Amino acid sequence: MRPNSQGLKHKSSHDTEREFGGTLGAICIPVFLPLTVLFLISVSRCPEASVLKWPPSLPSTDHLWDPLALMVLLGWISLHALLYLTPATAFTFVCLSPSGFHGLCISGVLLLLLVGLGAPLGYLFELLVPLAVCAIAVSFLFSVYLYIRSFCAPSDALALGGNTGNPLYDFFIGRELNPRIGNFDLKYFCELRPGLIGWVVINLGMLMKEVELRGSPSLAMILVNCFQLLYVADALWNEEAVLTTMDIVHDGFGFMLVFGDLAWVPFTYSLQAAFLVVHPQALTFLGAAAIIALNGVGYYIFRKSNSQKNQFRRDPSHPSVARLETIATATGKRLLVSGWWGLVRHPNYLGDLLMALAWSLPCGFSHLLPYFYVIYFTILLIHREDRDERQCRAKYGLAWDTYCRRVPYRIFPYIY
Repeated sequence: MRPNSQGLKHKSSHDTEREFGGTLGAICIPVFLPLTVLFLISVSRCPEASVLKWPPSLPSTDHLWDPLALMVLLGWISLHALLYLTPATAFTFVCLSPSGFHGLCISGVLLLLLVGLGAPLGYLFELLVPLAVCAIAVSFLFSVYLYIRSFCAPSDALALGGNTGNPLYDFFIGRELNPRIGNFDLKYFCELRPGLIGWVVINLGMLMKEVELRGSPSLAMILVNCFQLLYVADALWNEEAVLTTMDIVHDGFGFMLVFGDLAWVPFTYSLQAAFLVVHPQALTFLGAAAIIALNGVGYYIFRKSNSQKNQFRRDPSHPSVARLETIATATGKRLLVSGWWGLVRHPNYLGDLLMALAWSLPCGFSHLLPYFYVIYFTILLIHREDRDERQCRAKYGLAWDTYCRRVPYRIFPYIY
């Protein structure tokens, strides 16, 4: 139920509210988030794995750069750009799947071939820091390109909140909404392709490193890989749903999203797998079963609620949603007020957070580091929910107030 803000872009974006701390956030976030990525990777490799140790254990300068890392990163992005431009029908075994999913399948086949040929995929563990450095550098350079090219874009192609006249803020938040080179949609490509699939590849590299060190992967490592592969595969199978998200319809394509897609997602979301390489955990089958059940419940809520929302958007008369109770709005659209969306305002976020917890639990309780993701993701989704709330109230007015009275809980039933 995120609003489509494209109908609002005739307003002056100079008058829109600045988010993420405004100019101060636009200065601090591009500095501290890259440092956070390097800090987390470095800490995950230390025996004590303490996020509270000061000064932190950071890599020496000679470990920050490796030409191989740049070649791997640029080759990976180029591969997925090629797959993005290649119709899925060119690959008969995935011709019925969405193009993002066929990119995942082809990547999987290529990786299996490399492993079969004896390629040392576990070397990704040693390359993590220089790979992250290269991804951060590419994110900055790509963001500069996007900012410069936005001045050649027509005014109706600019994001509502990204054309404030403040260069630092506009560079961070993104001036152009959906920049394209011909038919190549740069934002859509980055949103779900190289970074998201790269996350899976890094996880597999960590699993192979564990095989090198201990002869076989641990149950904890297998669970983390399987849970996160399921999540990525689901996102790519349902990739058209991203077209209705705030990232696509509202936010400009600037440093915030570029860095998030190319650096933050693959190198912080893979933190549990990187942690397990140096800090192996023993899981009982009972404990593993409980964690699998938690991930299953989270995934069920996440997928069912998103599917219900997407089906309602596509065809409100479909039998699966036609009997659900709705509220009429002044825009002519209707808001779901029963089913999953009558339980809480964002049931998909609830499912997301249950899965996030399940990804961290295989890492045990001796360190806080593996729980960084679930802590960060909770903060992120609460912040995103607040942004959704303001957008929906501005768009739907009294109908949104009525919906909030009917569904008082935002993410957690009876809690929040």
